This record gives sequence, structure tokens and C-alpha cells, in this order.
Amino acid sequence: MLGVNLSDNEKVAYVEVSFRPNVELISVVRRFVSDFYARMFKDADATSRVALATHELLENAVRYSDDGETRIRVEVLNPDPKSQVAAIRTWNLATPDHVAAVKSLFQEMTSNTDPFHHYQALMRRTAKVVGGSGLGLARVRAEAEMELTYEVHDGVLSVAAKTRAEVI
Repeated sequence: MLGVNLSDNEKVAYVEVSFRPNVELISVVRRFVSDFYARMFKDADATSRVALATHELLENAVRYSDDGETRIRVEVLNPDPKSQVAAIRTWNLATPDHVAAVKSLFQEMTSNTDPFHHYQALMRRTAKVVGGSGLGLARVRAEAEMELTYEVHDGVLSVAAKTRAEVI
């Protein structure tokens, strides 16, 4: 899970939902996640950043799901007493072309050390591109200040975002 193996007592709270979403449900899930994290975090900014990331990741998972099913997990982890991690992970069945596109987006992101500069350059470059620009992932990395990772297993694409946050 996000490259960190945690025991059950290190997990503070989580919610996981599997559903066959449509675009209209993305805002509903974002509001739910905002409410969930607002009760967990001391900082309203952290709640807002995690809600933004949830929206962007879920929008991608819904848009590019090969079978229409999407799974999302939002959680707060406690890897040590002084540090909490907010994490969002989505899963969806993906076509080989979509997996290749995600791999390319992640290679570009990791080759750019300044997330905000990369996001601005990507906005300029893709201003007239309709869909598939990679802006959502770059936005999560720059505006939500979250670390992004992805994995693919048996055609299922999982994209994760995580950040530090102080819990109540």
C-alpha cells in the first residue's frame, strides 16, 4: 500500500468503495471524502488538497475504466506517532494503451523535479488538447502537493496519492 507496509494498528481510519460510477457520482464521492477528512485533519487546507486529489484520481479512473467499474480507498495512516499520511488510491481495469499513457505521464513527471513548473508547462503545451492531457495528475502533484505512484497488475491500474497531514 503506497510502498509502505503497515500493521493494522498503524492504520488510523479508512473507507473503501467499489462501484460502477458515472461522471455525476464523482462530485458526490468528493463531498463524502471532504467530510471524512474534515473530521480527521486539524488543517482545512489538507482536507481541501486531499479532496482535490480524490476528484482528479477518481475522474481518471471513471473516464478510463475499461469495464466501467472503479474502486477507491481513502485512508489516514499513522506510520509513527509524530506523522500521519493521507492516502487515496483508485483501481480500474485499463487498456494497454491507457497503461502506456499513464506510464509516459509518470516518466515525464518524475523527470521534472519542480511539480509546479511542470504543471504550468503542461498547461501551456496541452491548452488545445481535448482529454488525455495528464493535467489532472500534474495538478495533484503541484496544487495538492501529493506524491503520486502507480502500479499495474493483471490489467488493473492503480494510481495512488499521499501526503503528510496532522490528525485531530
